[in-house]
Amino acid sequence: MKCKKEETNLNSATAAGAPHRDLGEVKRLPILISLIIGAFFSILNETLLNIAFYDLTIDLEVPYSTIQWLSTSYMLTVGILIPVSALLVQWFTTRQMFLGAMILFSLGTLICGLAPEFPVLLVGRIVQALGTGLMLPVMMNTILILYPPEKRGAAMGSMGLVIMFAPAIGPTLSGLILESLHWRWLFFLVLPFAIFAVIFAAAFLKNVSDVTKPRVDILSILLSTIGFGGIVFGFSSAGEGGAGGEGHAGWSSPQVYWSIIVGGVALLLFIWRQLKSREPMLDLRAFKFPMFGLTAVLLIIVMMSLFSTMLLLPIFLQQGLLMTAFAAGLVMLPGGALNGVLSPFMGRLFDKFGPRVLVIPGTILLIAVMYMFTRINLETTSGYLILLHCLMMVALAMIMMPAQTNGLNQLPRRYYPHGTAILNTLQQVAGAIGVAFFISIMTRGSNRYLAGSSDPTSPQELLVALKEGVQGSFHIGMYLAIGALVLALFIRRTKAPEEQAAQATQSQAPH
Repeated sequence: MKCKKEETNLNSATAAGAPHRDLGEVKRLPILISLIIGAFFSILNETLLNIAFYDLTIDLEVPYSTIQWLSTSYMLTVGILIPVSALLVQWFTTRQMFLGAMILFSLGTLICGLAPEFPVLLVGRIVQALGTGLMLPVMMNTILILYPPEKRGAAMGSMGLVIMFAPAIGPTLSGLILESLHWRWLFFLVLPFAIFAVIFAAAFLKNVSDVTKPRVDILSILLSTIGFGGIVFGFSSAGEGGAGGEGHAGWSSPQVYWSIIVGGVALLLFIWRQLKSREPMLDLRAFKFPMFGLTAVLLIIVMMSLFSTMLLLPIFLQQGLLMTAFAAGLVMLPGGALNGVLSPFMGRLFDKFGPRVLVIPGTILLIAVMYMFTRINLETTSGYLILLHCLMMVALAMIMMPAQTNGLNQLPRRYYPHGTAILNTLQQVAGAIGVAFFISIMTRGSNRYLAGSSDPTSPQELLVALKEGVQGSFHIGMYLAIGALVLALFIRRTKAPEEQAAQATQSQAPH
């Protein structure tokens, strides 16, 4: 009878969905390395091209407002595809998804490198973005399946190398390449690494996810595309206009407010349909798990604070301190590198001590750094700004992956694709909103100063106005960080329901 009871308990636990597969026979490290290599070069490419925009306007003979579409279309495609990935990872195996993503990225990179004119280059960027949009959810979902909760922090921490370090070195690497090579080499030098990632993954990547092939809801896909696409496009366009992008009128542009309105309505319809559906494309019921919901809101706030720095600091360095784009990239490089190094270490601390000892001190440090950013002026040295940026990246390493891992740990396995897609989507949307939000605050602060100036056209007054606008934006970033601290006070270490049930079963089993 005892054996029979234990067998029944085992079957019940399996039916409920084990917290992770029994993958003892699978070598996890080669799989993790495959994911990191592919995702690193995919995300590196997001910022690699930004510093080459001026060269592109000359070489391709198109205005800057047109060239900006290389960035906008990339963000737009990724923002549209990530929500759909929750469905795709249930239709295709791990190998099919990852190899498909890397082949798309490699093909897009080749198209960009060979592009004879702007439309072809734009198509190449969109194909690249298709690969990137599939990559992040696949990586996170695979880590959740591969690693049990008690080992997940270190594995998720390795994603810091991808999410923070890759975009941080993009501008610096781009500047080094453009010093002596044509802009096409930004793609030709990445292509061999992308092909290597395909070969390495083909050799070592194993199928670990479940292919359940749920119903495909075409209407949900359309609503998701219009909703998330409209919001990302609208806020991105508003940010470009507020930054003085040629051809953009900021918030007053009809394309901005109509994109946001149409996107918002479509998004509300999408949410309503997901909550009513028995097989939703993106299961929003993941929010019924309190730590996951808290994590989602916390990450939105932290991502907006992050974007305030990633956006405002380069503007201040280049327009306020009159640095070149390459020099500004060098100022921001140490912080990005430090975050990449610390993220796996913070993940191991999370595995050992839980989220509170990292996330709460991290948000306190974030508040302190944002306050110090509000005090910068035109006499601030680059060394001091490097120090502040490094401290900011330390704070983010303490917050981002530990909080994200803790929230995902509470989800049952069937919610993994949905949870990863939700968090990645919210971070994309928070990034787009953050850019527009902080650019608007900076512009308004600068205009307010110039309105009271006796000589608003003098170069010195324009520099002071920029400083005032940047300081005002950092003040708002500090208030957001205070909000993040309030949320962090409620964070608790979590376990998935099936893990709790398994532990309860073991404690009740006769010995």
